[in-house]
Amino acid sequence: MAESGTQWIMTAPAAPFVRRDFAPFPPSAGEVVVAVAGCGVCHTDLGYLYDGVRTNHPLPLTLGHEISGRVVAAGPGAERWLGQSVIVPAVLPCGVCDLCRRGLATICRAQKMPGNDIDGGFASHIRVPGRGLCPVDPARLEAAGLTLADVSVVADAVTTPYQAVHRAGVGPGSLAIVIGIGGVGGYAAQIAHAFGATVVAIDIDADKLAEIGRHGAALTLDARTLDARALKPAIAEFATARGLRQTEWTIFECSGTAAGQRTAWTLLVPGATLAVVGFTMERIELRLSNLMAFDARALGNWGCPPELYPAALDLVLDGKVQLKPFIEQHPLDDINAVFAAARAHTLKRRAILVPAA
Repeated sequence: MAESGTQWIMTAPAAPFVRRDFAPFPPSAGEVVVAVAGCGVCHTDLGYLYDGVRTNHPLPLTLGHEISGRVVAAGPGAERWLGQSVIVPAVLPCGVCDLCRRGLATICRAQKMPGNDIDGGFASHIRVPGRGLCPVDPARLEAAGLTLADVSVVADAVTTPYQAVHRAGVGPGSLAIVIGIGGVGGYAAQIAHAFGATVVAIDIDADKLAEIGRHGAALTLDARTLDARALKPAIAEFATARGLRQTEWTIFECSGTAAGQRTAWTLLVPGATLAVVGFTMERIELRLSNLMAFDARALGNWGCPPELYPAALDLVLDGKVQLKPFIEQHPLDDINAVFAAARAHTLKRRAILVPAA
């Protein structure tokens, strides 16, 4: 086993990532070292590099919070993980504080987020707390036609919308509207469909709409040809034709754009649930009283509790949520080119960065 590793670090906003050697070993008590199989590139990572979103840990810092790999070293108290294939949760709560004990792990004040609070997964190795890791069965992975690197995106792109769908109470008879069919929204649509909802997908990318139409969306709407005022009547007509309610729609804002957030707000109906999943630094103006008038609710969604990860992973391994049409692997050494392409919106699939063997 190598005694050193490599990381690609962010030294300053908008500056290229720089490669450096580091020493991930030995792990401390309760910690493990994971040899990274793959790390997904998230919209949040773009925000850190390009949009002025601050990391909790001062720079320099290794980004990346969608991580899968194999545990190659374990400190005292974490030995059970040694040799296991795992997904590292994007948010690692402490598990022992009052909030964690009351089932509020996503707002744990001692939580650790790779690539934000601690060095992340754009590296050969990462050292993380052993608590909360999600085991991956290699046999089920192979049977599903997936690699360990492929399921790195479960750590955020799948589990965050999984929590949103679960928390919103989506089920058979629900109308779920997903705005933004990108790296997160595509999975939100599939998960809502797996929960029994009829799904409406809204985006400005015809290719993405066509793809999600083959993977769970019953109606796709192009926001370039339908403005916000036209979207709501189109969805209402569809709901009537399908025998669905005109009330209690669940709206998942996954675009992380001001335009998407404005659209989501215009789609409120009586009893609606607005689930905010995407993030943007942009601001919008809205009439907050609409929540009162519609007796609606708005829910934020920060990460996903580790205890929900196995169920989300099951949807993937059972084929109810498809990864392959929505991901593509790239060498980790190409990180700067991949980030530039992601910023220019020339990537058609969510990028997974894979360290050199």
